Amino acid sequence: MLHLRGRALPDGEPVEWWVAHGVLSAEPIANADTVFDGGWIIAGLVDAHCHVGLGPGGAVSLDESVVQAEIERDAGALLLRDAGSPVDTRSFDDREDLPRIIRAGRHLARPKRYSPGLPIDIEDESQLPAAVAEQARWGDGWVKLVGDWIDRGVGDLAPLWSDEILKTAIAAAHAEGARVTAHVFGEDALPGLINAGIDCIEHGTGVTDATIELMLEHGTALVPTLINIDNFPGIADAAGKYPTYAKHMRDLYASCRSRVGAAYEAGVPIFAGTDAGGMIAHGRIADEIEALKGIGMSPTAALGAASWDARAWLGRPALEHGAPADLVCYTEDPRLGGVSHPDLVILRGKVWR
Repeated sequence: MLHLRGRALPDGEPVEWWVAHGVLSAEPIANADTVFDGGWIIAGLVDAHCHVGLGPGGAVSLDESVVQAEIERDAGALLLRDAGSPVDTRSFDDREDLPRIIRAGRHLARPKRYSPGLPIDIEDESQLPAAVAEQARWGDGWVKLVGDWIDRGVGDLAPLWSDEILKTAIAAAHAEGARVTAHVFGEDALPGLINAGIDCIEHGTGVTDATIELMLEHGTALVPTLINIDNFPGIADAAGKYPTYAKHMRDLYASCRSRVGAAYEAGVPIFAGTDAGGMIAHGRIADEIEALKGIGMSPTAALGAASWDARAWLGRPALEHGAPADLVCYTEDPRLGGVSHPDLVILRGKVWR
């Protein structure tokens, strides 16, 4: 049994919490060990776009996936929305030492329109609704589409799906009780996805004033993965055979912060995700929080996008009586920096750091 005393965010009010059997209690528990006294207490961090099971070369072993999850835990990321992975990590749910994972199943893409070996390839787009329903039943309430990718026939980013099939596919996911998100870099795929009722856009570097209005109308969230967008110039440099695509990627990189900032200013819900597992190392949620400050989010809002607000969006509790005891604690105010080095990590009611 544990006892903690400090200030809770976002309001900064003094709090005391007790932990027994992996659960938070606002009622005192006798003989609890005080493990934290005199700092800042927040709900475990959330990486809302993370790929446990992916490395720079593609899928990794289950053992390496465990290491990735441990890195996230030690950085304070105790809830991961796994936005597509070919590795089945459901066995992790039985482990007390690893973060909780909300899985979207496998990416769904058209043949040769995404990174090889990662997605389930849909030969005929009429098969998409059935594939979406299957992934909705397999996952933890999310389905991941590839919304756009380079089309080598046109030499630039292009949508993968027709507007009509998107409406049917997203409705199929919703009928299964799942939400849908999509990888989107460019501008052209966004209207069809948003009008079809998609719940979230990943990256969203191509948002415009018009698509921001659509997102507000439909309640679409955005996970911009800003630290991954820093890879766009390198991607462009490697795309010598496709100069139009290369220029497009450089332009998206140059305008990304202002476009995402405009979406935030307009009121689009924005959450923190790193895209860890491919070109981004695991354990970098603190860097994404700092990047969100750079598009105009206050320190409290940026931290909330990776903690209490993200948890509410994902339907998971934060700091409340009876909630799972998943906490990160800091001696100094984490809104001012130092998020990557929590002084105490409590996962499933046990101290891990």
